[in-house]
Amino acid sequence: MSGSEAMVPGNQSLCSKFTFVAFSSLGELQSVLFVVFLAIYLFTVGGNLIIICLIWVTPSLHTPMYFFLVNLSFLELCYISSVVPQMLAHLLVENKTISLEGCAAQMYIFTILGLTECCLLAAMAYDRFVAICYPLHYTLRMSPPVCLKLAAASWTTGIMVESAQITSIFTLPFCGTGRIQHFFCDVMPVVKLACVDTSHLEIVFYFVSVLFIMSPCLLILCSYMRILVAILRIPSAAGRRKAFSTCSSHVLVVSLFYGTALFTYLQPKTAHTPETDKVTALMYTVVTPALNPVIYTLRNKEVKEAFYRVTQRNHL
Repeated sequence: MSGSEAMVPGNQSLCSKFTFVAFSSLGELQSVLFVVFLAIYLFTVGGNLIIICLIWVTPSLHTPMYFFLVNLSFLELCYISSVVPQMLAHLLVENKTISLEGCAAQMYIFTILGLTECCLLAAMAYDRFVAICYPLHYTLRMSPPVCLKLAAASWTTGIMVESAQITSIFTLPFCGTGRIQHFFCDVMPVVKLACVDTSHLEIVFYFVSVLFIMSPCLLILCSYMRILVAILRIPSAAGRRKAFSTCSSHVLVVSLFYGTALFTYLQPKTAHTPETDKVTALMYTVVTPALNPVIYTLRNKEVKEAFYRVTQRNHL
C-alpha cells in the first residue's frame, strides 16, 4: 500500500488516498452547512470546556459522579474534534481527499473514543447504582482509587480492542477510485473499498461489536433495573423524584448514544446504504456530542448552581 502504482490481482492500482463524496453534490449548500456545523462544533467544544473547568474549580462537585462527567466531557470534546474540523475544511474546498495514513489515524481515534464512551457510560451507571441502592457504602465502594480504576479500564478497553480491529482493516489492499460515500473514514464505507473478500473480517467485526457494545449496555440495563426497584421502594414522592433526578441526565445520554450506535454497528451489512450511514453518522458525530453539555447543565441543579456562583464571583 506504499503507492498508487502498486498492483494487485486483477491489474488494479492500490489507493494511497481516499476522496469523500458525501457533500460533493450539494453545491452552494455546502457553505450553509459549513456555518451550521461550525456553530455546533464551537458550541460543543465551549460547552464541554465549561463543564470541565466548572467541576475543576468547584470543590462541592469533586465527587465520583462529576469525576466521570469530566471524563465524558473530555471524551466528547476529542470525539467531535476527530471528525468535524476536517469535514468543515472539506465543505470549503473542491479537493476532498485524505491520505491513507490520515484515514487510519482518524478511524483509530474515533473508534477508540466511541468504545471508551460505551464503557464509561457503564461505569457512570454503576456509580448511580451504588449511590441509590447502597448509599451508606457509597464513599467506600466509589472511593477515588475505584473511580480511577473504572476510568482507566474504560480507556484501556477502548484502546486495546479498537487498535486491533482498525489495524486489521488497514492491512487490507484498497483499490479502485478510492471514493468514499461518506464525510469521514467510518469503518464500513472504508471496508467496502477493499479489493479482497472481507466477509470473514466483517463477521469478526460484527461479533466484536456485539460483545463490546452490548456488554456495557447490558450492565447499564441491569443497573437501572435495580435502581428502579430501589426508587419505587422509597416511601415519599419527593424522595423518589430526588433519586430519579440524579439519574435522568445519564439516562438521556445513554439513550442518545446507544440508539445511534446500535442502529449503525449492529445492523446487517445489507441494511447499510450511503444515505442512512451519513444521517446516523451525523447524529453520533455532531448532534449527540452537542446535546450532552445541554443535558448535563439544564437538567442538573448542582451544575447550574455552581455556574451561577462562579459567574457571580467573576463577572468577566
